[in-house]
Amino acid sequence: MQDEAIPAKEAEFHSGFVAIVGRANVGKSTLLNCMLGRKVAIVSPRAQTTRNRIQGVKTTPRGQIILLDTPGVHDTSHGSKLHRYMARVAELSCRDVDLILFMVDVRGAPHAEDRALVRRLAKVRSPVMLALNKIDRIPKPEVLTAIDACRQLFNFCDIVPISALQGENVERLEALLLERLPVGPAYFPAETLTDQPERFLIGELIREQLMLNLHEELPHATAVIVEEMRDTPQGKLHIGATVLVEKESQKGIVIGKGGQMIKRIGELARKEIARFAGNDVYLDLWVKVKPNWSRSEVALRELGYTER
Repeated sequence: MQDEAIPAKEAEFHSGFVAIVGRANVGKSTLLNCMLGRKVAIVSPRAQTTRNRIQGVKTTPRGQIILLDTPGVHDTSHGSKLHRYMARVAELSCRDVDLILFMVDVRGAPHAEDRALVRRLAKVRSPVMLALNKIDRIPKPEVLTAIDACRQLFNFCDIVPISALQGENVERLEALLLERLPVGPAYFPAETLTDQPERFLIGELIREQLMLNLHEELPHATAVIVEEMRDTPQGKLHIGATVLVEKESQKGIVIGKGGQMIKRIGELARKEIARFAGNDVYLDLWVKVKPNWSRSEVALRELGYTER
């Protein structure tokens, strides 16, 4: 009598929390969007685009990775309360996570700010994985040189060269993250992509267009409040939102000559929101002056910039 076949043991399910940290503009939000396959974090060439901690959820048959996209680490010695809040969010996100994904721009890595951040990471208990981003921008021999230089900085559990923009080697990164996470349950339903409410994400899509279309310094003096969201009888999503600025002169710049700038920002944001919501959108934008809101703890709380 032949022995009955022994069923193969099911692969264990791994899950846990991963904080994505790094200096400003290294591609943290781009990586989050790439891994989720959908835009949940805004991106722009400007530093400090991300203000809140954005939590994304990547679920596969092998496990679930809860990704914390954090504001870029930067010098806050001369910054506003908003900048200090952003730095605090990044710091707190490194506590009580299962793994830290440290991202650097491969071009010229390691940067002086990378070295400073590594010294702070030396104090955390979680293992640290290094993602060398933007490998599509330089020749391969330079990537190898950057890997060797970064290996001297810290005892990283893994070093993974990637292009978050092109998706190159991102699947390999995901596999390594899952391997490093502990065996555990799914923390969120499989269809969950983010913990952020729809109203917040829509406000961020509007702010993204402010970042992309306004002068160098002005975007950091702006914030967005989504005042109204409702379905119209025609089946459209009606959104009313206010753009806050700190000075009367800034209000004029945001509105633009003959209202052309706010019209452009509204049209571009409307298209992004429609793509996100999967519905036709009517977007009504206003601009309001709230003096020194980025330096007011009360105003920051009203805008949702509170530590969680």
